[in-house]
Amino acid sequence: MDIMSGPAMIILVIGIFYFILFRPQQKKMKKHQNMLNSLKKGDQVVTEGGIHGTVAGVDDNVVVLRIAKIKDEDVKIEVSRARVAFLQQGGELIEGVD
Repeated sequence: MDIMSGPAMIILVIGIFYFILFRPQQKKMKKHQNMLNSLKKGDQVVTEGGIHGTVAGVDDNVVVLRIAKIKDEDVKIEVSRARVAFLQQGGELIEGVD
């Protein structure tokens, strides 16, 4: 009986780690990827660096953000699509979309 309890305990611990740590992280990554894929012109976003802006254009790997307006000219920056952290809707930060 003692021989089987060791391997069974290891399998149990691995199963617990999977459902507590790895599975939620995978779901979070999938939601974030869905959010990145659904970005469109006019969406308000926040980058990982904390820059708030409005999407002015979307390319395969690059998002153009309008971050300010100076003397009737838009200030735009290009950001890697993967660096967009949150979508902002109604003042709330949304981390991902189902």
